[in-house]
Amino acid sequence: MKRYKIKVSYDGTDYSGWQVQPNGITVQEKLESAVEKLTGEKTKIHGSGRTDQGVHARMQVAHFDVATPFKVASLQKALNAILPADIRVNKIETANASFHARRSAVSKEYRYFIWNAEIMPPFLRKYRTHARKRLDVNAMNKAASQLLGRHDFAAFTATKNRQVEDTVRNLTRLKIMRRGPEVVIVAESEGFLYKMVRSLAGFLIRVGEGAVSPIEARNILQSRIRTAKVPTAPPEGLFLWRVDY
Repeated sequence: MKRYKIKVSYDGTDYSGWQVQPNGITVQEKLESAVEKLTGEKTKIHGSGRTDQGVHARMQVAHFDVATPFKVASLQKALNAILPADIRVNKIETANASFHARRSAVSKEYRYFIWNAEIMPPFLRKYRTHARKRLDVNAMNKAASQLLGRHDFAAFTATKNRQVEDTVRNLTRLKIMRRGPEVVIVAESEGFLYKMVRSLAGFLIRVGEGAVSPIEARNILQSRIRTAKVPTAPPEGLFLWRVDY
């Protein structure tokens, strides 16, 4: 068996997330189907992490094992010929048997994009969250600075119907930038909890709108209790941006 490491980008609009599930088409399912069609082998594609329904990826990393020998350039070309146009394999390389797309990752970066203007350009509606009221980026960054570091992020995750033993994570970067009408939230950590980035984004948007004071960030964090001050932001603005090893 040979292990292949792949870097994949996808538009998550029409998918029920990354992970295979019984009631919905997923990115993992499409990739596994393409590999099976090409090699005749059933194999599991292991991703660096899950993305939810409607969430996109600029760079998702995954790996799979097959017995069929391939040149990486030929394999990449063949997979892209089979895959739908909203999923692309951008790079393939052989990997050691010890490499694991999820367990070997040391950090992940997500970016959340907000269109902060009265009118949302129709061609961006699937890739930006719309916020009409002008966001105070300085206030958002002030709140973000209180969330940096290793903390218990129980108040910033949606754990309904999920058993989570440890909700402590090390948030190494949380920064908000404005580029004209576009506001971008950059979040980086060794790992994220379920819907943690969308929860952080939802809270920071409320801060930017003036609905919640920036100083509330530390109080919410220490409470470990999810409240209406931490809404889950819509999925379309979120991109898995980078995975480091």
